[in-house]
Amino acid sequence: MAQGHSHEGHSHDHGAGHVHGSTDKRRVLLAACLTGGFMVAEALGGWLTGSLALLADAGHMLTDSLALGLAWYAFHLGERPANSRLTYGFGRVKTLVAYTNGIAIFVVALWICYEAWQRFQSPPPILGGPMLVVAVLGLVVNIAGFLILHGGDRDSLNMRGAILHVLGDLLGSVAAIAAALVILATGWTPIDPILSVLVAVLILTTAWRLMRDAAHVLLEGTPPHLDRDGMARDLVESVPGVRDIHHMHVWSMDGSRTMATLHACLNEGIDAHGAVTAIKARLAAEHGIEHATVEPEYGHCADGDGDHDHHHGGSGHDHDDEGHGHAHGALHGAPADRRHYH
Repeated sequence: MAQGHSHEGHSHDHGAGHVHGSTDKRRVLLAACLTGGFMVAEALGGWLTGSLALLADAGHMLTDSLALGLAWYAFHLGERPANSRLTYGFGRVKTLVAYTNGIAIFVVALWICYEAWQRFQSPPPILGGPMLVVAVLGLVVNIAGFLILHGGDRDSLNMRGAILHVLGDLLGSVAAIAAALVILATGWTPIDPILSVLVAVLILTTAWRLMRDAAHVLLEGTPPHLDRDGMARDLVESVPGVRDIHHMHVWSMDGSRTMATLHACLNEGIDAHGAVTAIKARLAAEHGIEHATVEPEYGHCADGDGDHDHHHGGSGHDHDDEGHGHAHGALHGAPADRRHYH
C-alpha cells in the first residue's frame, strides 16, 4: 500500500533553537569554570574559619561545578543529530540532567541541615573577619555566574537547573556574609548554622519544582501551558471537514520543544491531505506545536472497534499508543488515499 508523508506545517525554527543552544552551552561552561575555581578557596576558608555557612556554600559550589559541567555536556550531546536508534536525537538528555541536578541539590541541602543541627548543639569557634572576606568574594563570583546564566533560555529545563544551582550558591554567600556580620558584632555563633538551614530550605523548595517539572517531561505529560482537550475542540471547530479528534497526545522533548500525535476523523468526501495540512497549520499558529503526526480517518477508528466515547469532539481517547508511534503504513485496509501524514 502507498504511504504518504506530508511535511506541510513543519516550519521548525531550528536556526533559533541552535543559536539558543550554542549560547547556553558557552554560558554554562563559563559559569562552571568560575564556580569550580572559587570552590577550592571557599572550602579552605570554611575549614580555616570554622564556618558551616562557608563550608555549606563550598559544598554547593562543588556540586554546582559538577552539575554545570554535566549541563554543558548535555547541551553538547543535544547538538548530535538523530539516528535510527534515537529517532528524536539526544534532546531529552538535558531533561535527565535537570532531574539529576534536582536530586543533587536535595542531598546537599539535607546534609547542611544535619550538620547545622550538630553545630547548633555544640557551636564551634568561628573567625568572623576572615569568614566575611571569603563570603564577600564568593558573593561576587556567584553574582557573576548568575548574570552569565540569567541571559540564557529559561524555557530549557537544563538551563533552569544550572541557574538554580548558582542561585543557591548566591544565597549561601549572602547567608555567610550575614552570619559573619552578626558574629563580628555580637559573637553569637549559632547564627551560622541557623542561616545555613534557612538557605537549605529555600533551595529545597526550588529544587522540588525543578524535579517536578523534569519528571513531568520525562513522563511525557502534556505541557502545563497547553490544554489538550481544548486543542482537540479547537481543531474540530476551526478546520472544515474535521468531525472528531481522538488518540491525541501532546508532550515535550525538553520543556521547550512540543510535539503532538492525533487521529483526525474526517467527513466523507473531505480531502485528507488538505485537512491534515490545515490541522498542522492550526497547531503551529495557535498552539505553538511545530511537529505533529496526524492520522486521517473516515468512519470508525482503525485502532478500535468504533465504539468510542467522544467527549466534546475529541478529548476522550486516552489509549496507549506506545512511544506516540503509529504503524506508518496504510490504515488496515483503508483506501490508498487515507494515509498517515508527518
